[in-house]
Amino acid sequence: MKRPRAGEEIATERRSAGELDARADAIAALNEAEVPFLVAGAYAFFEYTGIFRDTKDLDVFLRRRDLEDSFVALERAGFRTELLDPGWLGKGYRGEWFVDVIFSSGNGVAVVDDLWFEHARPGEVMGHPVLLAPPEEMIWSKGFVCERERYDGHDVAHLVHACGDGMDWERLLARFGPHWEVLLAQLLMFRFVFPSDRSRVPERVMRELLRRAGEGVAEGDWARRVCRGPLVSRVQYRHALDRLGYEDGRALHARQRAEGAAPEGSEDGAVVSPGRAR
Repeated sequence: MKRPRAGEEIATERRSAGELDARADAIAALNEAEVPFLVAGAYAFFEYTGIFRDTKDLDVFLRRRDLEDSFVALERAGFRTELLDPGWLGKGYRGEWFVDVIFSSGNGVAVVDDLWFEHARPGEVMGHPVLLAPPEEMIWSKGFVCERERYDGHDVAHLVHACGDGMDWERLLARFGPHWEVLLAQLLMFRFVFPSDRSRVPERVMRELLRRAGEGVAEGDWARRVCRGPLVSRVQYRHALDRLGYEDGRALHARQRAEGAAPEGSEDGAVVSPGRAR
């Protein structure tokens, strides 16, 4: 095994040599097979923020069309592969250790596409050259993780703090598209956490998001009874769907995407609500 980098040296105190070798071998196998992939998760988070997080796995992000090739490469390196969820997740296992192979967020919003690769940043993980998932796309994906047992908003705050001055904010706004309120919520929390660093988020971005929020207040309730809670939590809004009769916001998102994502293609990323209350 090649010598780990700074943050990974800490990992050797908590993770066995075999586990670290498995991660390094997975990266080497994908590189050798020329499968386009990105490293995200704890390793990319460390590279961007300097914050070490012990991690039980390696997160590899790729486009759905490259999933089968990644499985072939991992199997050649001695991994057993499995598609856990056809919407977003595969895994490569070597004994008790595993690699996550991710091609979308679990809610179907943050699909890995060409832009992830166009804006990826070079890095080194486990002694191998890799491309790191862009901080903008990491924020896009993490912004929706608000489960009772897991909340990635802290990661979002740290990424904004570390990378905000150099981020492509226009692309980030476009990424959130009709779900811009999730971004606004995350940025308001960032402002609360780091009040002396509010300028890491450009003023124009906050003013634009607050403008949309103001228009939403004037607009009032949607006539259509939709709960978009399942886009941020798989379980916390089951009562609204199962007992109160709300339409699942994931289905609405899927229809918009299938229809060409007209709301996301609007000039400012705002959404015309599905039936405004009068």
